[in-house]
Amino acid sequence: MKLEKEKIFKTLNPNKVWIPVLLGVSIVAFLFYQDDSVTVENLSLIFEAEIIPVALAFLVLFARDVGYVYRIRMITGKKLTWKSSIYVIILWEFASAVTPSVVGGTAVAVFILMKEGLKLGKALAYTMITAIFDNLYFVVMAPIVYLIASGHIFPQNSMIETQLGRSLPTLFIISYSLIAVYTFVMAFAVLVNPRWFRWILLKITSIKFLRRWRQGAYEQGSEIMMASKELRGRDFMYWLKISLSTIFIWTARYAMLNCVIEAFSNQSFFEHIVIFARHVVIWITMLVSPTPGSSGTAEFIFTQFFQEDLGSVTFITNIFWRLMTYYPYLFLGALVLPRWIARVFKKKK
Repeated sequence: MKLEKEKIFKTLNPNKVWIPVLLGVSIVAFLFYQDDSVTVENLSLIFEAEIIPVALAFLVLFARDVGYVYRIRMITGKKLTWKSSIYVIILWEFASAVTPSVVGGTAVAVFILMKEGLKLGKALAYTMITAIFDNLYFVVMAPIVYLIASGHIFPQNSMIETQLGRSLPTLFIISYSLIAVYTFVMAFAVLVNPRWFRWILLKITSIKFLRRWRQGAYEQGSEIMMASKELRGRDFMYWLKISLSTIFIWTARYAMLNCVIEAFSNQSFFEHIVIFARHVVIWITMLVSPTPGSSGTAEFIFTQFFQEDLGSVTFITNIFWRLMTYYPYLFLGALVLPRWIARVFKKKK
């Protein structure tokens, strides 16, 4: 993970917000065009949304963001102030929004933490452990919701299956497997035996046609060892706080969609379970998206999952969902970035 300033600022570029915005708008326009159920009358339903569920959606989203700020402060052992923690979360979310989901904003997060006063080893450790715990939530929660809502998660017919020749369950299994393998490998490397992990990387890259990546493998292994060293000796309460805050953060994030859908259509308790389960599955599928912040991909997949059950309100809930969970962080990050740059580089003078 080379923390080259030019590359980082190339990612943290406010002008990049227009790429995912254009992708998202293009897909929304396509969905609007090809969906005969979307009419002016249906769009007017946005003004008939129930106030309490909408208010709950904003409250849950705010609680999630507070949870994010709390968790990063706890992960760093309160080395970050509350103000620094807020900056870190906003810019981390922004980096994730302007980079492909499959890549993520990890390198940028390390850079941000270092500029907030943390040394490289600690910044690497805290970024890696955050990513591991986030992925563990998906890995553990997905089988649970899959069993509870079994038979009700995946739609019978979807454009994805028609166009790609792959069913949604197949795409989900592929995504889940990749995330699970990556998560357990990283957890083992950081928390159990980083030295053995580096040795394996070097052995693999000693193969003739893989030698070009040997230097990168050595650097990656060394960074894992550095991060692991920083996390040794943490007590039970440290891990408990991270675990509970991670559960809270992601449960709140998924529950927000339940609130949005309830604002436009009354749902039973079991139907809310299914909505939550589908949101988990959608998010796991989005994690391997090649587009910035899953822009376009998210809107398209949402329609495939909910069109059959939500019908005429699918389009509205889709837009509401993305407007609340994605675009605010895109524009907020672009607004905060210049102030943060002036702040952290002024410290160095």
